[in-house]
Amino acid sequence: MPTKVLVPLLGEGVEEVSIVSWLKAEGDTVAEYEGLLEVETDKVVTEIGSPAAGVVLKILEAEEGKSVSVGTLLAWIGEPGETLDGVDETPLEEKPAPVVEEIAPEPEPVPLKVEPQAVGRNTELGFISPVVAKIAAENQIDLHHVNGTGRGGRITKADVLAYLAKPKAESVPRAASSAPTMPKPVSTFTGGTILPMTSVRRSIAKHMVESRKTSPHVTTVMEVDLTNVMAHRRENKAAFARDGVKLTFTPYFVAASVAALKAFPIVNSSWSDEGIILHKAVNIGMATSLGEDGLIVPVIKNAERLSLLGLAGAVNDLAERARAKQLKPDEVRDGTFSITNHGVSGSLFAMPIINQPQVAILGVGAIQKRVVVVTDENGSDMIAIRPMVYLTLTFDHRVLDGAVADYFLGNVVKRLESREW
Repeated sequence: MPTKVLVPLLGEGVEEVSIVSWLKAEGDTVAEYEGLLEVETDKVVTEIGSPAAGVVLKILEAEEGKSVSVGTLLAWIGEPGETLDGVDETPLEEKPAPVVEEIAPEPEPVPLKVEPQAVGRNTELGFISPVVAKIAAENQIDLHHVNGTGRGGRITKADVLAYLAKPKAESVPRAASSAPTMPKPVSTFTGGTILPMTSVRRSIAKHMVESRKTSPHVTTVMEVDLTNVMAHRRENKAAFARDGVKLTFTPYFVAASVAALKAFPIVNSSWSDEGIILHKAVNIGMATSLGEDGLIVPVIKNAERLSLLGLAGAVNDLAERARAKQLKPDEVRDGTFSITNHGVSGSLFAMPIINQPQVAILGVGAIQKRVVVVTDENGSDMIAIRPMVYLTLTFDHRVLDGAVADYFLGNVVKRLESREW
Protein backbone atom coordinates (compact mmCIF):
# COMPACT_ATOMS: atom_id res chain seq x y z
CA MET A 1 0.00 0.00 0.00
CA PRO A 2 1.51 3.40 -0.96
CA THR A 3 2.52 5.74 1.86
CA LYS A 4 1.33 9.35 2.08
CA VAL A 5 3.77 12.22 2.47
CA LEU A 6 2.03 14.93 4.50
CA VAL A 7 3.12 18.36 5.69
CA PRO A 8 4.16 17.64 9.30
CA LEU A 9 3.70 19.90 12.30
CA LEU A 10 7.08 21.64 12.38
CA GLY A 11 6.58 23.65 15.54
CA GLU A 12 4.09 25.29 17.84
CA GLY A 13 1.96 27.80 15.96
CA VAL A 14 3.23 26.70 12.52
CA GLU A 15 0.09 26.13 10.46
CA GLU A 16 1.45 26.48 6.95
CA VAL A 17 4.74 26.27 5.08
CA SER A 18 6.00 27.39 1.69
CA ILE A 19 7.50 24.88 -0.74
CA VAL A 20 11.10 25.86 -1.52
CA SER A 21 12.18 22.98 -3.76
CA TRP A 22 11.86 19.23 -4.24
CA LEU A 23 15.02 17.21 -3.68
CA LYS A 24 13.54 14.14 -5.38
CA ALA A 25 11.56 13.71 -8.59
CA GLU A 26 8.87 11.20 -9.52
CA GLY A 27 10.50 7.83 -10.08
CA ASP A 28 13.47 8.52 -7.78
CA THR A 29 14.44 6.02 -5.12
CA VAL A 30 14.37 7.34 -1.56
CA ALA A 31 15.46 5.90 1.79
CA GLU A 32 13.40 6.21 4.95
CA TYR A 33 13.89 9.66 6.55
CA GLU A 34 15.91 10.86 3.52
CA GLY A 35 15.12 14.44 2.52
CA LEU A 36 12.30 14.74 -0.03
CA LEU A 37 11.78 18.47 -0.23
CA GLU A 38 12.69 21.76 1.42
CA VAL A 39 10.00 23.94 2.96
CA GLU A 40 10.11 27.30 4.70
CA THR A 41 8.29 28.59 7.74
CA ASP A 42 8.50 32.18 9.00
CA LYS A 43 12.20 31.87 9.82
CA VAL A 44 13.54 28.43 8.90
CA VAL A 45 14.18 26.50 5.71
CA THR A 46 14.09 22.82 6.61
CA GLU A 47 13.78 19.43 4.97
CA ILE A 48 10.81 17.07 5.10
CA GLY A 49 12.04 13.50 5.12
CA SER A 50 10.42 10.48 3.53
CA PRO A 51 8.17 8.52 5.93
CA ALA A 52 9.15 5.25 4.20
CA ALA A 53 11.72 3.74 1.87
CA GLY A 54 10.73 3.18 -1.73
CA VAL A 55 10.08 5.15 -4.91
CA VAL A 56 8.44 8.55 -5.35
CA LEU A 57 5.28 7.48 -7.16
CA LYS A 58 3.65 10.86 -7.54
CA ILE A 59 4.21 14.48 -6.44
CA LEU A 60 0.97 16.38 -5.86
CA GLU A 61 2.29 19.78 -4.75
CA ALA A 62 5.28 20.77 -6.89
CA GLU A 63 4.88 24.54 -7.28
CA GLU A 64 7.79 26.38 -5.67
CA GLY A 65 6.71 29.18 -3.37
CA LYS A 66 3.24 27.76 -2.86
CA SER A 67 1.88 27.86 0.70
CA VAL A 68 0.43 24.60 1.98
CA SER A 69 -1.20 23.84 5.32
CA VAL A 70 -0.09 21.29 7.89
CA GLY A 71 -1.61 17.94 6.92
CA THR A 72 -1.65 18.65 3.18
CA LEU A 73 -0.90 15.60 1.01
CA LEU A 74 2.36 16.29 -0.85
CA ALA A 75 3.30 13.01 -2.50
CA TRP A 76 3.02 9.22 -2.51
CA ILE A 77 5.85 6.77 -1.74
CA GLY A 78 5.57 3.14 -2.82
CA GLU A 79 7.40 0.05 -4.00
CA PRO A 80 9.09 -0.04 -7.45
CA GLY A 81 6.44 -0.75 -10.07
CA GLU A 82 3.58 -0.05 -7.67
CA THR A 83 0.70 2.09 -8.93
CA LEU A 84 -1.92 4.27 -7.30
CA ASP A 85 -4.80 2.25 -8.76
CA GLY A 86 -7.60 2.12 -6.22
CA VAL A 87 -6.02 4.83 -4.06
CA ASP A 88 -8.18 7.88 -3.40
CA GLU A 89 -6.10 10.78 -4.76
CA THR A 90 -8.83 13.38 -4.51
CA PRO A 91 -7.42 16.51 -2.83
CA LEU A 92 -9.06 17.27 0.47
CA GLU A 93 -10.53 20.56 -0.76
CA GLU A 94 -12.38 18.73 -3.56
CA LYS A 95 -13.96 16.08 -1.38
CA PRO A 96 -17.58 16.67 -0.38
CA ALA A 97 -18.06 17.50 3.26
CA PRO A 98 -19.73 14.71 5.25
CA VAL A 99 -23.34 15.30 6.22
CA VAL A 100 -23.86 15.34 9.95
CA GLU A 101 -27.46 15.51 11.06
CA GLU A 102 -28.84 16.90 14.30
CA ILE A 103 -25.40 18.07 15.44
CA ALA A 104 -24.82 21.80 15.54
CA PRO A 105 -21.49 22.71 13.93
CA GLU A 106 -18.82 23.85 16.36
CA PRO A 107 -17.54 27.40 15.89
CA GLU A 108 -14.19 27.87 14.23
CA PRO A 109 -11.26 27.68 16.71
CA VAL A 110 -9.65 30.89 17.82
CA PRO A 111 -5.89 30.17 17.72
CA LEU A 112 -4.80 33.71 18.46
CA LYS A 113 -6.44 37.05 19.03
CA VAL A 114 -4.72 39.85 17.15
CA GLU A 115 -6.36 43.19 16.64
CA PRO A 116 -7.52 44.83 14.46
CA GLN A 117 -8.34 41.55 12.66
CA ALA A 118 -10.70 38.99 14.22
CA VAL A 119 -8.58 35.86 14.16
CA GLY A 120 -10.29 32.52 13.49
CA ARG A 121 -13.86 33.81 13.97
CA ASN A 122 -14.67 36.13 11.08
CA THR A 123 -17.40 34.31 9.20
CA GLU A 124 -17.09 36.54 6.15
CA LEU A 125 -13.35 36.02 5.74
CA GLY A 126 -13.24 32.41 6.88
CA PHE A 127 -10.54 30.96 9.12
CA ILE A 128 -7.60 33.31 9.70
CA SER A 129 -4.35 31.70 10.88
CA PRO A 130 -2.16 33.37 13.54
CA VAL A 131 0.60 34.01 10.97
CA VAL A 132 -1.80 35.79 8.61
CA ALA A 133 -3.38 37.76 11.45
CA LYS A 134 0.01 38.86 12.81
CA ILE A 135 1.22 40.14 9.43
CA ALA A 136 -2.11 41.89 8.81
CA ALA A 137 -2.10 43.57 12.22
CA GLU A 138 1.54 44.71 11.94
CA ASN A 139 0.93 46.23 8.51
CA GLN A 140 -2.63 47.52 9.20
CA ILE A 141 -4.10 45.46 6.36
CA ASP A 142 -7.85 45.10 5.93
CA LEU A 143 -8.12 41.42 4.99
CA HIS A 144 -11.34 42.13 3.07
CA HIS A 145 -9.04 43.53 0.37
CA VAL A 146 -6.90 40.38 0.12
CA ASN A 147 -7.79 37.65 -2.36
CA GLY A 148 -7.51 34.20 -0.76
CA THR A 149 -5.99 31.39 -2.84
CA GLY A 150 -5.90 28.73 -0.15
CA ARG A 151 -8.25 25.86 0.42
CA GLY A 152 -11.85 27.07 0.18
CA GLY A 153 -10.70 30.63 -0.48
CA ARG A 154 -8.73 30.82 2.78
CA ILE A 155 -6.24 33.69 3.01
CA THR A 156 -2.68 32.35 3.28
CA LYS A 157 0.58 33.96 4.29
CA ALA A 158 1.61 34.10 0.62
CA ASP A 159 -1.61 36.00 -0.22
CA VAL A 160 -0.88 38.67 2.40
CA LEU A 161 2.75 39.04 1.30
CA ALA A 162 1.62 39.32 -2.33
CA TYR A 163 -0.85 42.03 -1.29
CA LEU A 164 1.93 43.93 0.50
CA ALA A 165 4.08 43.77 -2.63
CA LYS A 166 1.40 45.42 -4.77
CA PRO A 167 1.02 49.18 -5.13
CA LYS A 168 -1.92 50.40 -3.06
CA ALA A 169 -3.86 51.47 -6.15
CA GLU A 170 -4.01 47.86 -7.32
CA SER A 171 -5.67 46.55 -4.16
CA VAL A 172 -9.23 45.47 -4.90
CA PRO A 173 -11.77 44.55 -2.21
CA ARG A 174 -12.76 40.89 -2.24
CA ALA A 175 -16.40 41.80 -2.77
CA ALA A 176 -15.61 43.95 -5.80
CA SER A 177 -15.88 42.94 -9.46
CA SER A 178 -14.18 39.65 -10.29
CA ALA A 179 -12.75 41.03 -13.53
CA PRO A 180 -9.00 40.32 -13.66
CA THR A 181 -6.60 43.23 -13.29
CA MET A 182 -3.37 43.48 -15.19
CA PRO A 183 -0.29 43.47 -12.92
CA LYS A 184 1.88 46.54 -12.99
CA PRO A 185 5.04 45.83 -15.01
CA VAL A 186 8.29 45.62 -13.09
CA SER A 187 10.52 48.65 -13.60
CA THR A 188 13.58 48.05 -15.75
CA PHE A 189 16.93 49.75 -15.53
CA THR A 190 19.41 50.36 -18.30
CA GLY A 191 22.43 48.15 -17.88
CA GLY A 192 21.08 46.28 -14.84
CA THR A 193 18.71 43.59 -13.69
CA ILE A 194 16.29 43.15 -10.81
CA LEU A 195 17.24 40.39 -8.37
CA PRO A 196 14.01 38.97 -6.91
CA MET A 197 14.00 38.85 -3.10
CA THR A 198 13.68 35.48 -1.45
CA SER A 199 11.19 35.17 1.38
CA VAL A 200 14.12 34.79 3.80
CA ARG A 201 15.69 38.05 2.60
CA ARG A 202 12.33 39.82 2.75
CA SER A 203 11.76 38.54 6.29
CA ILE A 204 15.24 39.72 7.40
CA ALA A 205 14.69 43.16 5.87
CA LYS A 206 11.31 43.55 7.55
CA HIS A 207 12.64 42.43 10.93
CA MET A 208 15.62 44.80 10.78
CA VAL A 209 13.50 47.82 9.84
CA GLU A 210 10.99 47.03 12.59
CA SER A 211 13.78 46.70 15.14
CA ARG A 212 15.19 50.14 14.33
CA LYS A 213 11.71 51.65 14.55
CA THR A 214 10.87 49.85 17.78
CA SER A 215 13.69 50.88 20.08
CA PRO A 216 16.42 53.53 20.40
CA HIS A 217 19.75 51.83 19.60
CA VAL A 218 22.96 52.80 21.40
CA THR A 219 26.35 51.09 20.99
CA THR A 220 29.28 50.93 23.41
CA VAL A 221 32.73 49.53 22.50
CA MET A 222 35.47 47.84 24.53
CA GLU A 223 38.50 45.74 23.62
CA VAL A 224 39.68 42.46 25.10
CA ASP A 225 43.05 40.79 25.47
CA LEU A 226 42.47 37.13 24.50
CA THR A 227 45.85 35.84 25.68
CA ASN A 228 44.31 33.58 28.32
CA VAL A 229 41.50 32.41 26.05
CA MET A 230 44.00 31.40 23.38
CA ALA A 231 46.18 29.59 25.91
CA HIS A 232 43.20 27.66 27.29
CA ARG A 233 41.97 26.76 23.80
CA ARG A 234 45.42 25.59 22.75
CA GLU A 235 45.70 23.37 25.83
CA ASN A 236 42.20 21.86 25.52
CA LYS A 237 41.52 21.46 21.78
CA ALA A 238 42.71 17.86 21.77
CA ALA A 239 40.66 16.91 24.84
CA PHE A 240 37.50 18.43 23.34
CA ALA A 241 38.20 16.67 20.03
CA ARG A 242 38.31 13.30 21.85
CA ASP A 243 34.74 14.06 22.93
CA GLY A 244 33.80 14.80 19.32
CA VAL A 245 33.63 18.57 19.83
CA LYS A 246 35.51 21.24 17.89
CA LEU A 247 36.62 23.99 20.27
CA THR A 248 36.23 27.34 18.53
CA PHE A 249 36.33 30.84 20.04
CA THR A 250 32.53 31.24 20.00
CA PRO A 251 31.87 29.13 23.15
CA TYR A 252 34.15 31.43 25.13
CA PHE A 253 32.14 34.50 24.12
CA VAL A 254 28.91 32.64 24.91
CA ALA A 255 30.20 31.54 28.33
CA ALA A 256 31.40 35.06 29.18
CA SER A 257 28.03 36.51 28.11
CA VAL A 258 26.12 33.97 30.23
CA ALA A 259 28.21 34.89 33.29
CA ALA A 260 27.59 38.61 32.69
CA LEU A 261 23.85 38.05 32.15
CA LYS A 262 23.65 36.28 35.50
CA ALA A 263 25.46 39.22 37.11
CA PHE A 264 23.22 41.78 35.34
CA PRO A 265 19.79 40.11 34.82
CA ILE A 266 18.32 43.35 33.45
CA VAL A 267 20.20 42.68 30.19
CA ASN A 268 18.44 39.30 29.90
CA SER A 269 15.06 40.96 29.49
CA SER A 270 12.40 42.27 27.10
CA TRP A 271 10.45 45.51 26.96
CA SER A 272 6.66 45.57 27.42
CA ASP A 273 4.19 48.39 28.06
CA GLU A 274 3.30 46.76 31.38
CA GLY A 275 6.93 46.62 32.53
CA ILE A 276 10.30 45.05 31.84
CA ILE A 277 10.13 41.26 31.53
CA LEU A 278 13.07 39.55 33.26
CA HIS A 279 13.69 36.10 31.75
CA LYS A 280 14.61 33.20 34.02
CA ALA A 281 16.31 31.15 31.30
CA VAL A 282 19.38 32.41 29.46
CA ASN A 283 18.78 31.57 25.81
CA ILE A 284 21.66 32.72 23.61
CA GLY A 285 20.99 33.38 19.94
CA MET A 286 24.07 32.97 17.75
CA ALA A 287 23.85 34.69 14.38
CA THR A 288 24.92 32.24 11.66
CA SER A 289 25.67 33.31 8.11
CA LEU A 290 24.09 31.31 5.31
CA GLY A 291 26.10 33.08 2.62
CA GLU A 292 23.97 34.55 -0.14
CA ASP A 293 20.88 33.04 1.53
CA GLY A 294 21.12 35.55 4.40
CA LEU A 295 21.51 34.64 8.05
CA ILE A 296 19.66 32.81 10.76
CA VAL A 297 19.88 32.94 14.56
CA PRO A 298 19.63 29.49 16.17
CA VAL A 299 19.22 29.60 19.94
CA ILE A 300 21.18 27.77 22.65
CA LYS A 301 18.40 27.13 25.17
CA ASN A 302 19.20 27.26 28.91
CA ALA A 303 22.83 28.14 28.22
CA GLU A 304 23.37 28.86 31.92
CA ARG A 305 23.18 25.11 32.59
CA LEU A 306 25.97 24.17 30.17
CA SER A 307 29.72 23.86 30.72
CA LEU A 308 32.22 25.13 28.18
CA LEU A 309 32.21 21.65 26.64
CA GLY A 310 28.41 21.66 26.47
CA LEU A 311 28.36 25.12 24.92
CA ALA A 312 30.97 24.12 22.33
CA GLY A 313 28.91 21.06 21.41
CA ALA A 314 25.75 23.16 21.06
CA VAL A 315 27.56 25.75 18.92
CA ASN A 316 28.90 23.03 16.61
CA ASP A 317 25.55 21.30 16.28
CA LEU A 318 23.40 24.38 15.65
CA ALA A 319 25.85 25.97 13.20
CA GLU A 320 26.21 22.77 11.16
CA ARG A 321 22.47 22.13 11.01
CA ALA A 322 21.75 25.79 10.21
CA ARG A 323 24.00 25.63 7.14
CA ALA A 324 22.53 22.24 6.18
CA LYS A 325 18.98 23.69 6.51
CA GLN A 326 18.07 21.13 9.16
CA LEU A 327 16.98 23.44 11.99
CA LYS A 328 13.51 23.10 13.46
CA PRO A 329 11.33 26.21 13.96
CA ASP A 330 11.53 25.85 17.75
CA GLU A 331 15.32 26.16 17.55
CA VAL A 332 15.22 29.78 16.35
CA ARG A 333 12.71 31.02 18.92
CA ASP A 334 12.72 32.39 22.45
CA GLY A 335 16.22 33.88 22.44
CA THR A 336 16.88 36.34 25.27
CA PHE A 337 20.28 37.69 24.14
CA SER A 338 22.19 37.45 20.85
CA ILE A 339 25.81 37.29 19.73
CA THR A 340 27.04 38.03 16.21
CA ASN A 341 30.62 37.20 15.28
CA HIS A 342 31.10 39.59 12.36
CA GLY A 343 34.86 39.29 12.77
CA VAL A 344 34.92 36.02 10.83
CA SER A 345 34.72 38.10 7.65
CA GLY A 346 37.44 40.53 8.78
CA SER A 347 35.33 43.26 10.38
CA LEU A 348 37.02 44.97 13.35
CA PHE A 349 33.86 46.29 14.99
CA ALA A 350 30.26 46.97 14.03
CA MET A 351 26.98 48.25 15.41
CA PRO A 352 24.58 45.32 14.92
CA ILE A 353 20.81 45.73 15.08
CA ILE A 354 18.99 44.35 18.12
CA ASN A 355 17.14 41.09 17.59
CA GLN A 356 13.74 42.14 18.94
CA PRO A 357 12.22 41.66 21.46
CA GLN A 358 15.62 41.29 23.12
CA VAL A 359 17.30 44.38 24.58
CA ALA A 360 20.91 43.83 23.56
CA ILE A 361 23.25 42.13 21.10
CA LEU A 362 27.00 41.51 21.43
CA GLY A 363 29.18 42.06 18.37
CA VAL A 364 32.53 40.26 18.17
CA GLY A 365 35.18 41.65 15.84
CA ALA A 366 38.21 40.07 14.19
CA ILE A 367 41.04 38.90 16.46
CA GLN A 368 44.22 40.84 15.67
CA LYS A 369 47.68 40.91 17.16
CA ARG A 370 48.32 44.49 18.23
CA VAL A 371 50.92 46.42 20.18
CA VAL A 372 49.50 47.36 23.58
CA VAL A 373 50.74 48.63 26.93
CA VAL A 374 50.45 46.04 29.71
CA THR A 375 51.41 46.03 33.38
CA ASP A 376 53.71 43.33 34.66
CA GLU A 377 53.59 41.62 38.07
CA ASN A 378 55.68 44.38 39.63
CA GLY A 379 53.32 47.09 38.47
CA SER A 380 55.61 48.36 35.73
CA ASP A 381 54.27 49.24 32.30
CA MET A 382 55.67 47.51 29.26
CA ILE A 383 54.91 47.20 25.55
CA ALA A 384 53.70 43.80 24.35
CA ILE A 385 52.07 42.17 21.35
CA ARG A 386 48.73 40.64 22.33
CA PRO A 387 45.75 39.06 20.52
CA MET A 388 43.10 41.76 20.81
CA VAL A 389 39.44 41.94 19.79
CA TYR A 390 36.85 44.72 19.85
CA LEU A 391 33.50 43.93 21.46
CA THR A 392 30.42 46.06 20.84
CA LEU A 393 27.20 46.00 22.81
CA THR A 394 24.21 47.50 21.04
CA PHE A 395 21.39 47.98 23.52
CA ASP A 396 17.83 49.27 23.87
CA HIS A 397 18.11 52.62 25.66
CA ARG A 398 14.54 52.29 26.94
CA VAL A 399 15.70 49.46 29.21
CA LEU A 400 19.43 49.98 29.71
CA ASP A 401 21.31 53.15 30.54
CA GLY A 402 24.87 53.65 29.37
CA ALA A 403 26.42 52.91 32.76
CA VAL A 404 24.63 49.56 33.16
CA ALA A 405 25.52 48.60 29.59
CA ASP A 406 29.16 49.42 30.27
CA TYR A 407 29.15 47.45 33.54
CA PHE A 408 27.74 44.46 31.68
CA LEU A 409 30.22 44.66 28.81
CA GLY A 410 33.05 45.20 31.31
CA ASN A 411 31.98 41.98 33.04
CA VAL A 412 32.19 40.14 29.70
CA VAL A 413 35.71 41.54 29.20
CA LYS A 414 36.78 40.56 32.72
CA ARG A 415 35.53 37.00 32.22
CA LEU A 416 37.33 36.63 28.88
CA GLU A 417 40.60 37.90 30.33
CA SER A 418 40.31 35.57 33.34
CA ARG A 419 42.62 32.61 33.76
CA GLU A 420 39.78 30.45 35.09
CA TRP A 421 37.78 28.50 32.55
